[in-house]
Amino acid sequence: MTLKRQLFVASLLMLLIPWAGLQFVLELDQALRQQALQQLQDQADRLAQTAGDLSLGLPAVAPQTPAIYVENLRSSLNLDGYSDDWPGYDEAEQFQPWQQSPQPNGDTSKPTMRWQAATDQRHLYLLIRISNHQPIFFNPGAPEQPHDRLRLWLEPANGNLSPDTQPAAWLIRTPAPGKVYATTHGPGSATSSTAPKSDYRVNGYWQSAGTGWQIELELPKPPQGSRLGFSAQRLGSADSIQTSTSTDPLPVLVARNPGLERQLTSGMSSGQNARLVEPAGWVIAQQTTPSRQAPPEFEALSPLQIVEHTSLNALRALVQFYQPKPVTVSASTNRLDMDALPNEGLVRHEDDSVWLMTTKPVFGGRTLILEQSLDQLLTFSGSTLGSVITRSTLIIIGLTLVLLGYASWLSWRIARLQRAVSASIDQDGRITGSLPGSGARDELGQLQNHFAQMADRLHGYNRYLESFSQRLSHELKTPVAVVRSSLENLTHSETEEERSQYIGRAAAATERLRKILNGMSEAARLEQSFDHADKEAFDLADVIGQATAAYQALDEHHQFDYAGPESGISLMGSPELMVQLLDKLVDNARDFTPQDGRIQIGLEQTERHSCLFVFNEGSTLPDNPDTSIFSPFVSVREGREEGHLGQGLLIVQLIADFHGGRAEAGNETRNDSEGVCFRVIVPAAHS
Repeated sequence: MTLKRQLFVASLLMLLIPWAGLQFVLELDQALRQQALQQLQDQADRLAQTAGDLSLGLPAVAPQTPAIYVENLRSSLNLDGYSDDWPGYDEAEQFQPWQQSPQPNGDTSKPTMRWQAATDQRHLYLLIRISNHQPIFFNPGAPEQPHDRLRLWLEPANGNLSPDTQPAAWLIRTPAPGKVYATTHGPGSATSSTAPKSDYRVNGYWQSAGTGWQIELELPKPPQGSRLGFSAQRLGSADSIQTSTSTDPLPVLVARNPGLERQLTSGMSSGQNARLVEPAGWVIAQQTTPSRQAPPEFEALSPLQIVEHTSLNALRALVQFYQPKPVTVSASTNRLDMDALPNEGLVRHEDDSVWLMTTKPVFGGRTLILEQSLDQLLTFSGSTLGSVITRSTLIIIGLTLVLLGYASWLSWRIARLQRAVSASIDQDGRITGSLPGSGARDELGQLQNHFAQMADRLHGYNRYLESFSQRLSHELKTPVAVVRSSLENLTHSETEEERSQYIGRAAAATERLRKILNGMSEAARLEQSFDHADKEAFDLADVIGQATAAYQALDEHHQFDYAGPESGISLMGSPELMVQLLDKLVDNARDFTPQDGRIQIGLEQTERHSCLFVFNEGSTLPDNPDTSIFSPFVSVREGREEGHLGQGLLIVQLIADFHGGRAEAGNETRNDSEGVCFRVIVPAAHS
C-alpha cells in the first residue's frame, strides 16, 4: 500500500470523531425531546386551565353540529360583490377557505352553494356563491314571476336577554346586479303578514360570477354562539331549485376569540403554536410565538458561516432521519380531524416543518393543542455541539486533503530519490554518477544528503579497490624482480663474493616484502584492537612531551621542538594509541624532512577541543590533491618511499576516529620555512 493510501486510511479514522458526536447528538436529542415533551405537557396543563376559565359560558360545538366558521379580518373589506379582498384570495381558488353545502347524491351538475364568513369585530360579512345556475332577476312589476332570491335566518345567542337581538329573517332579491338591501316581514318570520320593510343594516352587492352569481353582504355582528343560516331559492317555475345551509337547526357561528388568544400568548414560550379546538374540530383560538433566533440574512453571512449553516441544516436533517416518523397535520386549516390527531408525539405541517405536540382536554369538552417547533429544540441540542461537529468535520476534511497532498509530495520526493539512486548504479553494481543533494532540512532531505555522501564514498572506495591491484602490483614488482634476478644470478655465480652479494640483495628485497605485508595488516590489526581497548583519562601534554624528548634522543639527524604546555591537557582515550599516532606522524615527517631539518610538535587547547600538530620542513602538498592522503597506498609528496605503502596516515585517521576527532593536513610557512603541518583535533575531556 502506498504512503498516500496509508495516510488516507489513517485520516479516515478521524471520521470517528464526528460519528461519535452524531451519536451523542442523537442521544441528546432523544433526551431533550422527552424532557421537552414533559415540559410541554406541564405548560399545556396551565394553558388548558386558563382556556377553560376564559371559555366558561360558551357552548361547545358538538361534532355533528352544523356550523359556519367566521374568519377574523386583518384589513377592512371593500363591499363590492367580488372576492379579491377576502382571506386566501391571493393563494389561488383551491386554498380559499370556502364552506359548502352538501350536494344531493353527489351530483355536480346541480346548483351548489359555497360561502365564506368574516368579521372585523363590528360587522359580519358573508360571501355567498351559487354555481351551475344562471340567475333570473326580480321584476318589481310582476313580483309573482319566478326569480332568484336569498333568505337569511338569525337566532342570536342571547336573544332572550336583549330585545334588539331577537330572531330575525331577511329576504334579498334584486332587479339587476349591484347594490342590494335586505327586507324583513317583521320580527320572527319572513312570511309574516306584516308588510315588508327594508333593513339597511343588512346590505351588500349582487354580482354575476362564472356560471352563476355571488353576493357579498354586511350585517351587524351577532353575539358569539349565535346561529345563522341562508338559502338560495327559485320558486314558481318548472326548474325551481333550492340550495341552503342546514335550516333545522341553523348552523352555529364559530369564530376565533381574540381575547382568549391574547391570554394564551402570555403563557407560551418562543417557537410554540397553541390552538383551542371545539369538539367538532373548529379552531376557536390560535396563537404562534416566533423563535428566539431569527434566520440570518444570506447576504450578511461570511463564506464560513454559509458552510456552517449548510452543514448544520444537514445535521438537522440527519437527526430528523433517525427520529420517529411524524404524523402529518394541517396548521393553516380552520378545522381539524380530531380522530386522526395523535395525543402526543411528532407532527409535520404543510411547510414540512416538524413539531413536538401534546393535547390536553379543556373544561367544556374542548381540546388544547400545544406544539413546540422541533427546529427550536434542535437549536438547543445541535446549535453549539452541531457547530463543533460541523467545524471538526470541515477541519478533518481539510486535514485529510492536506495529508493527501503532503503524502503526494513525500511520494514524489521518495520516487525522485529512488530514480536518482537507481540511475547512479549500473547493473554490475558500479557507481556511475553522483546523487544530487537536497536543500530540505527535514529527515527526508537529510536522508538524501546521506545517500549522496554514501554514494560519493562508495564511488571513492570503488576507485580505491579498482586501483588497489595496480598499486599493490607496483609496490611488489620491484622486490619480486630483485629476488628473481638475484636467484637467477646466484645459479650462475662462480665466486663466494658474488653469491654473498646476490643473497644479500634477495634478503633485502624479501625484507621489503615483509614490511609491505606488515604495513598492509597493521591497519586491520589496529581496528581489531579498538574492540578491546579501554578509554581512560590521561594528561595528553605529559605524554606528548615525553615522546618528543625520546624522539630527540634517538634521532640525531633532525631537530625536534615541542611547543605547548608541560601538563594540564586532559583527554579521555588510550595514551598508547596516541603515542602510536604520534609515531606515525613523526615517521612521516622524517621521510620528507631534509637532514638537520626542524620538526615541531605542539599542543593547543580551546574550550571544547585539543589540537596536536606536527610541522616539518620540506616538500609541500599539491594545491588540489585528487585523493585523500589519509587513504591507504597514497603518497602525494616526493621523498623517500622505499617500503612505504601510505599506511601510516591511515592509522593516524583510524586512531583519531577512535578518539572522536579528525585528522587534517595543509601547507604552512613557519619561521620563513615552508613545510606541511598535520593536525589531529580531538574533543576535550569535559566535552
